[in-house]
Amino acid sequence: MAKPIIVTGAAGFIGRNVVAELNARGEQEIVLVDELGKDEKWKNLVGLRYEDMVSPEEFMGLIEDGAFADAQAVIHLGACSSTTEKDADYLLRNNYQYTRVVANWALSNEVRLVYASSAATYGDGSDGYDDDDKATPHLKPMNMYGYSKQMFDMWALKHDLFQTIVGLKYFNVYGPYEDHKGDMRSMVAKSYEQIRAGGTVKLFKSYKPEYKDGEQMRDFLYVKDAVDVTLHFALQKHDAPGGLFNCGSGKARMWLDLVTAVYQAMGLPVKVEFIEMPEVLQGKYQYFTQAEEKKLRAAGYSREFTSLEDGVREYVQFLERRV
Repeated sequence: MAKPIIVTGAAGFIGRNVVAELNARGEQEIVLVDELGKDEKWKNLVGLRYEDMVSPEEFMGLIEDGAFADAQAVIHLGACSSTTEKDADYLLRNNYQYTRVVANWALSNEVRLVYASSAATYGDGSDGYDDDDKATPHLKPMNMYGYSKQMFDMWALKHDLFQTIVGLKYFNVYGPYEDHKGDMRSMVAKSYEQIRAGGTVKLFKSYKPEYKDGEQMRDFLYVKDAVDVTLHFALQKHDAPGGLFNCGSGKARMWLDLVTAVYQAMGLPVKVEFIEMPEVLQGKYQYFTQAEEKKLRAAGYSREFTSLEDGVREYVQFLERRV
């Protein structure tokens, strides 16, 4: 009998796409861990094939009682992903303490662990985006979400866990099945919605002279690529080399590039309005992000990443089919 693969945050954005790709690769012995709540996140599960689904609380109880000790891997994506979350204690429990418990369990049972870190750990990016372990202690996240991820990265580094566990610093991921994220959805989804509603996309003005309005730059990553990197590491043996890696395209692109790609995919002329950025974000806004790829490539990941234009086109086609 096949060993189960556990996916936490399985009904979430990246989690749902991970499970779908596992299904596409013939895996069905999958245990989903998530809290569905009262919103529409449950719809992400439709069409997926899996063995069981439990809540995070149930999962914690089950592993404490010795369940899933024969698991092949745990892909730990379950966390609060809101960069504007103000409840620091909630983030501490969900993004740090929960991950510690899962990590200790995985290590004790020789289960391969891949977990979600975040590019938010890099703060304003003034110190670069180098995922070398020597750089990690010097990072200064700008919000509690980023710091909660940094806390676990630092704990794992302190205890030398990256010999076998893998942390992935996801950059700006976009793609299908992110509807439930509300305001945390990608700008591709928001642009598509704004264009259908009125034809004009709204972008934040720049407050730094070195960046013109709309020319702030981010490393945009299509979700299929995020999934492929995740499974590249998750499906290795439990004692295969680990590490803390950037998960980004390695190419910074302007917000205007992204919006233009959405309009082109919809066959419409570009119309953009620049609006004031809320004061609460002005001191915590990343003007430039770009993943350094050397460490990831050195770990054996060789596939090319999807271009922004190709990824946006495919995603818009998906959104059009759902209208």
